[in-house]
Amino acid sequence: MINQTPAAESGEPSPFRTTCWTDVLSAARKDTYGEAAFSRLYQDYWMPVYRYVLRRGYAHAQAEEITQEFFVALLTKDRLAHLEREGGRFRSFLLTAMKNFLANLWEKQSAMKRGGDATILSLDASDSREANQCAGEQAASEALYDREWAMLVLERVSAALEDEYARTHKKTLFITLREKIQGDRTGESYADLASKLQMSEGAIKVAMHRMRARFGEILRNEISRTVHSQAEVQEEIRYLLRVVSQ
Repeated sequence: MINQTPAAESGEPSPFRTTCWTDVLSAARKDTYGEAAFSRLYQDYWMPVYRYVLRRGYAHAQAEEITQEFFVALLTKDRLAHLEREGGRFRSFLLTAMKNFLANLWEKQSAMKRGGDATILSLDASDSREANQCAGEQAASEALYDREWAMLVLERVSAALEDEYARTHKKTLFITLREKIQGDRTGESYADLASKLQMSEGAIKVAMHRMRARFGEILRNEISRTVHSQAEVQEEIRYLLRVVSQ
């Protein structure tokens, strides 16, 4: 079992070595590589899944326990073998998997209630919420899941880029310019930033261009880990940026 719940900021980003699909399959291995693969999945994607469970009506402690059990269930291939990779997107795969997991959990609890008094988790709050939840509320919950997923990806990309700049002793440059990476026109002007960093305005603009280009490269690397084919990368990036801007 897992001993620690990940924080919202999970430290340094995972290396872009494998796809999420590879991690799912590798996590079932009973060796160090399998443990590392499982750890990447759990640390990287725990938060949006956990928050989705919260929105389904569970208390915090229940949501944490359910989310942990869900990720452990990913190790059991036959439990998830029937799930389709919708559009090849890992975020959709995880959401579909969790909805199925919750449905199975509810059915199991209902069967236990019919057969005796023993319980594993109290699902009363979920029972009433599930019965009364309209399609609009469900869609809103899934839209929030996508937005949280998108924010998580962008935070991880930003952390990776900051780490690169720190290794080349340019962390101050990154911190000063990072608010403009995604084209933010508010805040300080390039002239003010140049004065602050004791650089020319032209040099600041060149540095900003390079930072944005590198951010885009890391973003494509990260997104490529979460889709089934390279053809889906750009489409997923456009969707990610659209949900963040809403």
